[in-house]
Amino acid sequence: MKSQLSSDCGRGLFVTVDGPSGAGKTTIVRHLAQMLLAEGEHVHLTAEPSGGPIGKLASELTETVTGHALACLYAADRYHHVEHEVLPLLQDGHTVISDRYIASGLVIQRFDGVALEFLWHLNAEAKRPDLAVILEANPEVIASRLSERDPHNRFQHTAGSSYTEVEFYRHATDSLHGAGFEVFKVDCTSRPPEQSAAIIRNRLVDLFARSEVLG
Repeated sequence: MKSQLSSDCGRGLFVTVDGPSGAGKTTIVRHLAQMLLAEGEHVHLTAEPSGGPIGKLASELTETVTGHALACLYAADRYHHVEHEVLPLLQDGHTVISDRYIASGLVIQRFDGVALEFLWHLNAEAKRPDLAVILEANPEVIASRLSERDPHNRFQHTAGSSYTEVEFYRHATDSLHGAGFEVFKVDCTSRPPEQSAAIIRNRLVDLFARSEVLG
């Protein structure tokens, strides 16, 4: 039986999930993948920085390299990630879900003072996802969650980082909307992760059904 999320030509869907640290992104992505797998989808989970050579280098240098240099390194990883991992799997009919993608590329280096315009041009040629999910949450809730765990990177040491990151993601979302991306915002302030994942799953089914009609 043909997958709900695979086209007649076999190409799968590319779904990206971005949002502030503490929004529950990684947990939601895992729940989404489990739901799709249970429905018979061929699902591939990935993340950025990727596990490729450039992604590993970017992860190693995040604490010591800053600004434009780190932004370029992350962008290089993104292009390499798509070419060598994402595209081959999409062509085989997989639903590829990436934990972080372009939206995060428009946010993180802003903590180093890099302009949004520079980041946008740096990522302008990256493959567009079929659905760019942006997780949203109250910054006070995010700050409370982050206080219960060790910081993942130097950006979370910045005073008021949760409030700043939420604002930066709003700017990134506006940029994606303005460029014609298929953006889907999900408020995760009070929803359990599995409910947020189910909302995204339903949106994917609706999106594919619409593309089938238009196609």
